[in-house]
Amino acid sequence: MATQLPGAGRPAPRRGRRFGWPLLAVLVSWGLVAGCGKAPEPAATTGNLYLELEPTVGTAPLVLGPTLYPTGNGEQFTISTFKYYLSNVKLHRADGTHYAVPDSYFLVDAGQPASQHVALHGIPAGTYTGLSFVVGVDSARNVAGAQTGALDPVKGMFWDWNSGYIFVRLEGTAAASATGRYKYAIMGFQRPYNTLRTIAPAFGGATVAVSPEHEPEVHMEVDVQKMFVGPTPMRFATVYDSEGGPTSVQIANNYAAGMFTVEHIHPN
Repeated sequence: MATQLPGAGRPAPRRGRRFGWPLLAVLVSWGLVAGCGKAPEPAATTGNLYLELEPTVGTAPLVLGPTLYPTGNGEQFTISTFKYYLSNVKLHRADGTHYAVPDSYFLVDAGQPASQHVALHGIPAGTYTGLSFVVGVDSARNVAGAQTGALDPVKGMFWDWNSGYIFVRLEGTAAASATGRYKYAIMGFQRPYNTLRTIAPAFGGATVAVSPEHEPEVHMEVDVQKMFVGPTPMRFATVYDSEGGPTSVQIANNYAAGMFTVEHIHPN
């Protein structure tokens, strides 16, 4: 005769029932509450900054053609071509940090007014106390082969595969020149004739505040006369053709000393 153990014949308890759908619903609810309580990641904000580059000769507006201008050294000249590369733009903050504008290469041409308006997009929002840029094309791009955009050789600012780009090009007539004309092609990125120059025109204590709502404009004057005066005065009677080399270095030192000045800033 079989002996029935206590509880025998009754259905076995269903293990885990207490951990079924009710508990799952509670866990889901907790997850939703926790998710709602988490602060969203702040969205990165950017804005635009514009550079207005006004060409001048001393205090006079630069006009291509027969207009005579003084060099400041007792000679006169006209201008048929004035072009230069502005590159590697950086915006500086009061704490000593800076933002380097990526892929910033611009060809500014006195004969193309639109090129004198440089737009810098995607600038991190904030307050900036200054800017700097290179007049010319850095060594990496000089040896990078044929390029496009502002650096396309068809722009007439590429010399050859050894010398690379012309950084500043100024041409016209001058009675003091032995030929009646002059041609300055400032170029060279290797020692001892490196003519790359970094310019940091002062804001004069002003600042620019970049944000999605504000797109400030920095208005600069670019004074060609500064190419002839400065550390080494230039005269057409002695230098009327410079295509790299020591005279290009001297001219680059001249314009680095004051060709670019901030005239005013529009906060917009």
